[in-house]
Order: sequence, then structure tokens, then C-alpha cells
Amino acid sequence: MHPPPPPPSSTRTHTQSTFRILTTKLPILKSDPIDALHARLGIPIPEMIFGDNLLSLTHLPTNWSLSFSAEPALDLVDKTGSNGSMLRVAYANEWSATREKTSSGIKEVVKPFDWSYSTTYKGTEVKGKGGKCFEKNEREEIPLELLKRRDPILFHDEVVLYESELDDNGISALTVKVRVMEQRMLVLCRFFLRLDNVLVRVRDTRVYVDFEEEKVVREWMSREDKFENVKKNLYMSGLMPDAITVALRDSNQVANLLPVVEHEVESVSLKSG
Repeated sequence: MHPPPPPPSSTRTHTQSTFRILTTKLPILKSDPIDALHARLGIPIPEMIFGDNLLSLTHLPTNWSLSFSAEPALDLVDKTGSNGSMLRVAYANEWSATREKTSSGIKEVVKPFDWSYSTTYKGTEVKGKGGKCFEKNEREEIPLELLKRRDPILFHDEVVLYESELDDNGISALTVKVRVMEQRMLVLCRFFLRLDNVLVRVRDTRVYVDFEEEKVVREWMSREDKFENVKKNLYMSGLMPDAITVALRDSNQVANLLPVVEHEVESVSLKSG
């Protein structure tokens, strides 16, 4: 028997000025690739893992690139809990117990790890010709006013990298979006965590490209607050209880309510000469 054909790839590309943008969206990983990923990372894998999905940005003259995919993001999840960042809820032990693995009568207990799948992933950078790469530049800013203009969008897409419902304790999700206009583009990679009755966390990586200047600015911002504080702030904004429940599932409605706990800006100029 011939092996089944591979699933059709949903790959899209768009070239604007000297940059090529590529997105690939494929189905959720099957058991064998999940087992291989588990072996490489050493932690259990989120129940919805899109390991073949990708968003990449390449500067064609220098071959500099920045890409976003699931495996390097999960590789930054705390695998030991030793740094104190491990989050727990009242029945976290029961959650872990449901993921104990039995093989040939030998029970392998799940090792401690940050099962909220929180990551500090900012994308995977490949240096361009001459070693050009991001450098810290706190004086740089993403021009939000320019991005608010209603310029025609020439290309846009959204790619899901992974998602977990944390055994009905909330949601953990990593997604990346892109929109391209004639003179500029923006990528937003967002990690969203809602751990019911514990914490709400949003970690955003924004990548802004000025096509004329051939400059790329990357801003990383981490926001978080206690779950009860977020509920209180939503109530103070005038939302009714049913609307608050809906809002807590939408990162766009809660992100700006959360205090900033970390922030950094980097940039790279790719123009020759």
C-alpha cells in the first residue's frame, strides 16, 4: 500500500519592497510528530499543537529573517519549575495525574514544569549578511499613529501556534498575526494566559517594518495581573457579569487593563550603504 498523501499545505507569500512575508497553516500535529516533539522538548505538549505552522519575514538582499513557530516557543517554557514561575491552581496535582503515562506496566510520572505554557518567545532571528541583527534600542518606538491610518491592507493572515485549555482551568494560547500596507507592516505575536481565579497574562511581540528605510523594530511587552483585579476592572468599566465572562476570554479586551511588568525595544537597519 502506498502511504497517504501529505495534507495540502496552506502556504501564502507576499513580497513588498525588499521583504518577503510567508505564512504556512497546516492541521494539528498527529501522534507520532507529537511524540517526537515531546522527546525533544522534555515536557508534555499542549493539546492543540500546530507544529508545522509558520510565519516568517525575510529581507531579500541580506537574507536576514525572523520567523515564528511552535517548537522554539515551547522550548522557552520553564521545564523544571525551579525558578519559582510555576503556576498552580487548587487541583493542579489532579491535572498532572491525568497526564501520567503508563507503558509496559511502568508508570512515568509527569515531571514538574510550567503547565501554563508561558513563554518569553520573541521569534527566531537569523542574522543577515555582515552579521546584521537586532540590537537593544530603547529610544526607538513603533509609530502607532502611522499604524492607525486606514491605509489599504495588501496582505494579512493569522497563524495559531499552540493552544491549551489547561484542563478547563482557563486558556493558554500563542498566535501570530501580520498585516502589510504599502509603506509599512506589523507582526503581532501574542501569548495569552487566563488561569481562572489566579492570573491573567499577555505577552506581546510587535515587529514593525518601514519598507523605505528597511528598518525593523521589535518591541516586547509583558503584562499581567491577578484574576480578581482584572474582573474588578472590567466591572468598573461598566460591563455586566455575563459580558465580563466573555471579556475574560478575549485578550483584546483585557490586555490594556494589565500593568506592564517587562518592556524592551530592539531594532536593526538592513539598508545597504
